[in-house]
Amino acid sequence: MAGSARPATRFFDSFGLQVLAGMLLGLLFGLIARGMPAGSWLPVALDTTGTIFIQLLKALVPPLVFTAIVASIANLRSLNNAGRLVAQTLLWFALTALIAVSIGLVLGTVLQPGLRSGVDAAAAVAPREVGSWLDFLKGLVPANWLGLAVSTRLADGGATTTLSFNVLQIVVISILVGVAALRTGAAGEPFLAFNQSALAIVRKLLWWVIRLTPIGTIGLFGRAVALYGWDSLARLGWFAAAVYIGLALVIAVVYPAILALHGLNPLRFFEKAWPAIQLGFVSRSSIGTMPVTEAVTERALGVPRGYAAFAIPLAATTKMDGCAAVYPAIAALFVAQYFGLPLGVTDYFLIVFVSVVGSAATAGLTGAIVMLTLTLTTLGLPLEGAGLLLAIDPILDMGRTAVNVAGQAVVATVVAKREGILDEAAYAAGPDGTPMALGA
Repeated sequence: MAGSARPATRFFDSFGLQVLAGMLLGLLFGLIARGMPAGSWLPVALDTTGTIFIQLLKALVPPLVFTAIVASIANLRSLNNAGRLVAQTLLWFALTALIAVSIGLVLGTVLQPGLRSGVDAAAAVAPREVGSWLDFLKGLVPANWLGLAVSTRLADGGATTTLSFNVLQIVVISILVGVAALRTGAAGEPFLAFNQSALAIVRKLLWWVIRLTPIGTIGLFGRAVALYGWDSLARLGWFAAAVYIGLALVIAVVYPAILALHGLNPLRFFEKAWPAIQLGFVSRSSIGTMPVTEAVTERALGVPRGYAAFAIPLAATTKMDGCAAVYPAIAALFVAQYFGLPLGVTDYFLIVFVSVVGSAATAGLTGAIVMLTLTLTTLGLPLEGAGLLLAIDPILDMGRTAVNVAGQAVVATVVAKREGILDEAAYAAGPDGTPMALGA
């Protein structure tokens, strides 16, 4: 066992170093590209590289979500306490979101980033993606069995039509199909077997894409530096600082405290979960990171396959402490402060409610703007305020997604520990005992 584990561990160690090298190269190329015309070869190369990498991830999201959730529903059959596991998972989703949004509210109140902003009011424009409770409720009902949406936008005398997948609808469809397959008994077994095979194929495809992460990192990180750079950060410095302080408190204080309270070594957790956290930071996609998150949760942290296969796909679409808790809380206070609109105790409770209950509205690759506009709509704050923050959103989204991914693994590990199904020997084992051959 140990003999096969060491090469896998070395691969993940080298993978992490490759991603780090990609970030450093992206920073270097991004700084160089800032001094070049927009159409020059380097800015175009960075943009093209990053765009292709994200497109590859997006292309695999619909089949990945569908097959993973259907398989996770089927895997719950092997667990004697499936009902308790589901209830505990949802409870800890809510508890950690409550803590995270509380931290965001405290930081937004104390630091008052909206009163210390240098951003121009002309940037206050409503974003194209707007969240509302009505849209959220309607979005739960699939319009077609693929969760496919078509949108047309008029611009410069022409029309652009785009196809997209509503990930939340795919989640609903997947849950219904999985439950229906189980309820049909023997007639559903061939479908479940086919789905399991399809999931393995999709994961293999995604693993090939994930191996391109170091190259994608150069494009994504370089493009972010080239486009947004330090000027935008300077104008929104207090806001960016508040968000990253909040994210740091969640990932470096709250999560370790929760793990320690359950008798789990926090350092061992981060040592093993780091490949998923790092990939989440670079890709800005909880769903794209999902196979790695599930792999480290199951094979390195000791969470049983039957439960991990349920908890991680669900968490990757609905468990967003960074995007749906810390960020919208601070951003909502920023908008209120910027426009001089007072918020009362009731408004604070509404922010908490939206963050704890509305996390599913962020389902997708990057859904923080939807969550923010949902919060602003609920509070009656101007949606144009979201436009003030778009300039540095990709930079913030890296940290938000890393926290999302860490939280997804933490909840699965803690629930498994509480229910007595965690392989504590595997959790406590050093790196040499960690079989993480994802591509196998």
